[in-house]
Amino acid sequence: MEVEAKVIREGYLVKKGTVFNSWKAIWVVLLEDGIEFYSKKADSSPKGVIPLMGSLVTSPCLDYSKRMFVFKFHTVKNQDHYLQATHLEERDAWVKDIKRAIQCIEGGQKFARKSTRKSIKLPADIHLGALYLSMKDPETGVKELKLQKEKKIFNHCFSGTSVIDWLLSTNIVRNRREGTLLAAALVCDGYIQPAEDKAKAAAEQIAENCFIDDGDAYYYFGHRRKNWKVRKFVLRDDPAYLHYYDPAAGDQDEPLGSIHLRSCVVTAADDLPDGRKSEVKGNLFEIITADEVHYLIQAATREELTEWIKAIKNVANTGK
Repeated sequence: MEVEAKVIREGYLVKKGTVFNSWKAIWVVLLEDGIEFYSKKADSSPKGVIPLMGSLVTSPCLDYSKRMFVFKFHTVKNQDHYLQATHLEERDAWVKDIKRAIQCIEGGQKFARKSTRKSIKLPADIHLGALYLSMKDPETGVKELKLQKEKKIFNHCFSGTSVIDWLLSTNIVRNRREGTLLAAALVCDGYIQPAEDKAKAAAEQIAENCFIDDGDAYYYFGHRRKNWKVRKFVLRDDPAYLHYYDPAAGDQDEPLGSIHLRSCVVTAADDLPDGRKSEVKGNLFEIITADEVHYLIQAATREELTEWIKAIKNVANTGK
């Protein structure tokens, strides 16, 4: 009797074509024993399958240095597959799960996350999502600071100790041991991410020990970039609009949305004041419409960034 492989992770990534050098957004499904590629999420059968056994993952991958957040998947058949995420944490999450899945299948083990409620035995009335939102509250939550360690600067971070202090001050936990267990669950489910080596080393441990109550271990809030999506953009000059689509959708007639470009301002995001910089780095530009709506977009390369800004400026100045 065959047992269906469990889905570990799925989502859109940009993949380099194996025949042509074009990059295309596809739906990727990581299973316990392989990776499946689909043209779009709704497809019932994959266009390609890669086994995990004997494979290697390279990240960061510098083979395409002009593209951000690329990792390489090298198969046992000596084939290379290049995949691009939309931001750093997304790439690292894919790479971590793929490496773990490879280790499990080669070691004859079942893939199991460290992040289950059962493994940490949280109270039934604890809702991690609601707790995460409370912790992120700018007035009453955990304070995000600019921290420094060994000449490295960590922006929008906080220490492990400050997390436990906050949980105690809000009476969510009774003691530091309970606080550490709850914080470990937040780390395992991705609500809190390790920022430097000490916190990262702890995150690799078993569930109950993946967070440390330490003033020298730094963390930041995860899930904050979940609204970044791969989109197909079409620039039109009459009327002056930038329409965007789901790149994997079968029907490209109806856009997901549009940006009115008439009299808009467009600028490289690197030129923005520090308070308005995106935490997703690299090849960013911002469009500010005539009615003061802000859109932040990431191009794949520096060259594409320059081309988009130039084209949008031309349309904004001449479009109707």
